[in-house]
Amino acid sequence: MIDQQQGREQSSEARRRSAGIAAFVAGLVVTLAFFAFFPGLPHVIDWGAIVVAVLVGALARWICQSWMGKRDQESE
Repeated sequence: MIDQQQGREQSSEARRRSAGIAAFVAGLVVTLAFFAFFPGLPHVIDWGAIVVAVLVGALARWICQSWMGKRDQESE
């Protein structure tokens, strides 16, 4: 019984981790694409755009992790 519960918790953690990584990469790519292709911008990826993209990716990961954590708590 305890082994099954620990297995569910581990699979839940693995799912949260993979979703967090996917959210980070999606935020990073979308932000870099915005800076590269948005009309009116200089279409140059500089250090400022990279830093902003990393911050947006981290924010997307944090939002995804907190949302999934709340959802897991509600299902218990």
